[in-house]
Amino acid sequence: QVQLQESGGGLVQPGASLSLSCVVSGGTTSTYTMGWFRQAPGKEREFVANITRRGSYIYYEDSVKGRFTISRDNAKNTVYLQMNSLKPEDTAVYYCAAKQTDFYYAARVREYDYWGQGTQVTVSS
Repeated sequence: QVQLQESGGGLVQPGASLSLSCVVSGGTTSTYTMGWFRQAPGKEREFVANITRRGSYIYYEDSVKGRFTISRDNAKNTVYLQMNSLKPEDTAVYYCAAKQTDFYYAARVREYDYWGQGTQVTVSS
């Protein structure tokens, strides 16, 4: 019933920016802690950032701190990931995820209940 749909991925040069969006259907964004994960070919899905229900707590993986910003607009059932100063190492499929139980730090894949299909982000010269 609950569906997540990511958008905004694309091919950009190093140093460029992209804005990802995740729209929640069949539920309300305010019900969940929301997270962004990414997965590169041959690698495990890894944590990028999460934000709690009212946006009171936000956590980032160390490699994206100062470059990425997670935010949410519960009235629009949407979560965002603003990505600046992109590096080739950021190349991956980016996934939006929803966690029913609210917690300030949720960095493990198994903690999340719903997942989107992912959107490809490629950073290359």
